[in-house]
Amino acid sequence: MSERPAGNGDSFEPRIVAFFCNWCTYTAADLAGTARMTYAPNIRIIRLMCSGRMDPQFVLAAFRQGADGVLIGGCHPGDCHYQEGNYKALRRYLLLKRLLRDLGIEEERLRLVWISASEGDRVQKVANEFTETIRRLGPLRLAPRPGRIHLPAPAQPGPQPAVREGAQP
Repeated sequence: MSERPAGNGDSFEPRIVAFFCNWCTYTAADLAGTARMTYAPNIRIIRLMCSGRMDPQFVLAAFRQGADGVLIGGCHPGDCHYQEGNYKALRRYLLLKRLLRDLGIEEERLRLVWISASEGDRVQKVANEFTETIRRLGPLRLAPRPGRIHLPAPAQPGPQPAVREGAQP
């Protein structure tokens, strides 16, 4: 994601990355598109085979590369194609919320939703609501990463006293 020009708050269009499960949420987004439902165009969808495959590093990388918000979508609990993937996603989501708080990033910038393949209208609603939430929060401003830490060089040993052979301490 490239740098965006600084502007006033009225012209801010959030950048949102969505990690969607192939079997449910991604299929629902496809249904929304084929049904010509309109939703915020600033969401970039990344298809995962399962929401349980969503690595926390993916979310952190999205924020680091300029995303203002991240949306994670999976199957409803009990409907996962891989049995427990959405429960894994939920545990990772809760961990990420805590981590974002510790990093000083608003928790509202990350959202987890359960959407089945037949809920194209829900994708539309969630996408528009999440975009408005992020628009209200404004652009994500990450603290600059510190450069290389320069530690003082270790003190050079001074001249050592001469030790005579056979001398008693």
